[in-house]
Formats: sequence, structure tokens, C-alpha cells
Amino acid sequence: MLVGIVSDTHDNLDLVQAAVGRFEYEDVDVVVHCGDVVSPFSATPFDGDWDFYAVRGNNDGEWALQDTVADFGTYLGEAGSLTLDGVDLAVYHGTSETLTDALVESGDYDVVCHGHTHRHDLEGRGGTVRVNPGGLPIPGRDDAFRVATLDTETLRIEHHELTP
Repeated sequence: MLVGIVSDTHDNLDLVQAAVGRFEYEDVDVVVHCGDVVSPFSATPFDGDWDFYAVRGNNDGEWALQDTVADFGTYLGEAGSLTLDGVDLAVYHGTSETLTDALVESGDYDVVCHGHTHRHDLEGRGGTVRVNPGGLPIPGRDDAFRVATLDTETLRIEHHELTP
């Protein structure tokens, strides 16, 4: 199974469309959004031929986002856990580094997916992999928009740099 991971799209429809296009190209089975979708209109392009899960980010101020996601996917609230093809995932926006580290260090998850920093990252710690797909580029930083894919059979995670 192939899982697409995205975060911090912040209503940028060009980047949302680039992410959706990449996930269609990769033929993912599941898309996980690690928060900061922001408005409901920028969630709807993720209504695709995959299962969709999203958590709340610190900039997701519109409660209507939960209802919009529920029309085509699953809104996990502040955080959630999924078991996909036998792989246990934690999904959290990442607002608290302490909580992110606690999820990684708990040993309960094979993969912890988070965003918030807008920087792509990948780290193995103990038996857990922590992945941040990245996010909307922040002015002054040398980091492009990226998404990640996770192959649940091999636990291989790849970052994909995208341009709108």
C-alpha cells in the first residue's frame, strides 16, 4: 500500500493541486494531511480515489473544515492513529515538539507523521520513523514544497519536491 503524506498547505490551491497531482501520479491508496489545511475550500481537492485522513493544525480556524473533510474522508481531530496494511501510524500536526517526541519515543507506532515546521524531515529513532513531509515554503528559507510517500510493505519513505 502506498500512503501520501502532506502538511501545511495553508489555502495555497496551486500547491494543493501539485500535491494531488503527485499522489495521482504515484497511485497512492491513502492520503494523510498533517494539518494546516486552513479553509474548507482547500480540502476538497483531496477528494480523490483514495482514503483521506486529516488532523487539525494550529491555523485550521474554521470548524467547517471538519464537516467538509467528513463528506469524503475522516477528520481525526487534534491527533489520531491509523493501522494501514499492518503499519501503525500516529498523525499529529506537530505544534508541540514535546508531544511529537513522546509519540516517537512511546514505541507504539511504526511511523509518526507530523508537519508544523514547514521543513521536510525524516528520522529513525528506536523502532519508529518520524516523517515531516514539509509544507508551504516560508519566505527567507531555502526549502521547497514537498510531500512524502510511504510504502507500507517496505517502510520506505520518499520526499518529492513539487512546483505548482
